[in-house]
Amino acid sequence: MIKKIALIFLFCINTILFAQNTPKLMKNIVSEYTYPAKSISIDSLEISYIMEGKGTTTLLFLHGLSSNADAWSKNIETLKNNYICLALDLPGYGKSSMLNVEYTPSFFASITHQLIKKLELKNVVLIGHSMGGQASIKLATTYPKDIQKLILIAPAGLETFKKEQANFMKTAYTAASVKNTTDEQIVTNYALNFYKLPEDAQKMIDDRKHIKNASNFNAHCEAIIKSIAGMLDEPVFDQLKDIKQKTLVIFGNEDKLIPNRYFNPTLSTEKVGNIAKEQIKNVEVEYIPESGHFVQFEKPNQVNLLIEKFVESKE
Repeated sequence: MIKKIALIFLFCINTILFAQNTPKLMKNIVSEYTYPAKSISIDSLEISYIMEGKGTTTLLFLHGLSSNADAWSKNIETLKNNYICLALDLPGYGKSSMLNVEYTPSFFASITHQLIKKLELKNVVLIGHSMGGQASIKLATTYPKDIQKLILIAPAGLETFKKEQANFMKTAYTAASVKNTTDEQIVTNYALNFYKLPEDAQKMIDDRKHIKNASNFNAHCEAIIKSIAGMLDEPVFDQLKDIKQKTLVIFGNEDKLIPNRYFNPTLSTEKVGNIAKEQIKNVEVEYIPESGHFVQFEKPNQVNLLIEKFVESKE
């Protein structure tokens, strides 16, 4: 009897230890999103997304580099009262699948196009931030019938780089450098996204620290590096003139990331906004004071008002 009890005890201990040591995927380490995450299969990928709200218009949100769907929570909180709000985790990010693929704007556009069709989304207003902005430009020009209006928040793709500059950036940033980012540098990197680092950005910072323990963290680091290379290898500047949708561009006045001051020291955020005015046929450009690159998180009320006004405006 004692032997039997001892065996049961050892079995329980081994089960606990195994559970503690079982590798966890990033999707199981990232903290719970503000709204419940769902998933859909697209091209052998599991795409995670948030879908909230009601209305006849769908606001479709694409996040930026090293981000996820929950980055839009402050916007969804208000906008879901009048619109269907859908924010997805792009492949390689958040709770979505990670595969050995080329993470280009075209790839993200194709996946999002298929999601629109599978979920039968109607009257779609596409809203993209930073990298998601460049992917949104690609989607709006490649699949124009999918998108009714376009909103670009601090978008990549307006600023251009010479070939040697692009090559330098692709060699300077490696998966190893992303993987080996210290906790102190993580905080510094996030602070660069804001005029003043908000207290509630701590959740993002903590998530970034914790996912280093994910069994597929290497794949996520590769996704980041391939996403950077994808933006550089697939510029969208020449397609700006092909945007048929009415477009709104929003920048934080104190954006420290766009333009790249190292490679384009003569550019300012306002000058990048002027590029949009020159290249996009039907465009409005807005600047929000005392806010940085992550303007929709730092100043959600102002951004939400601009989005609502733009969505409700007549063509």
